[in-house]
Amino acid sequence: MPVPMSYTEIAADLTARIQAGEYPAGSKLPSYNELATLYSVHFATIARVMALLRDRGVVLGSPGRGTFVPD
Repeated sequence: MPVPMSYTEIAADLTARIQAGEYPAGSKLPSYNELATLYSVHFATIARVMALLRDRGVVLGSPGRGTFVPD
């Protein structure tokens, strides 16, 4: 069984996906639960990833609406 990615590795992967255009500017990212399933990690790990990406300005969170790629 493979070892799950660390939160920093997931953050780097999501950043690369955004830069590659998989998630273009203005688009909504998958939910925390969907990302947790995608990366085979706990919900709390994804919450930590999103906090890191928000701090870096890679994504914007909108309570009750989701997480978006800034324009």
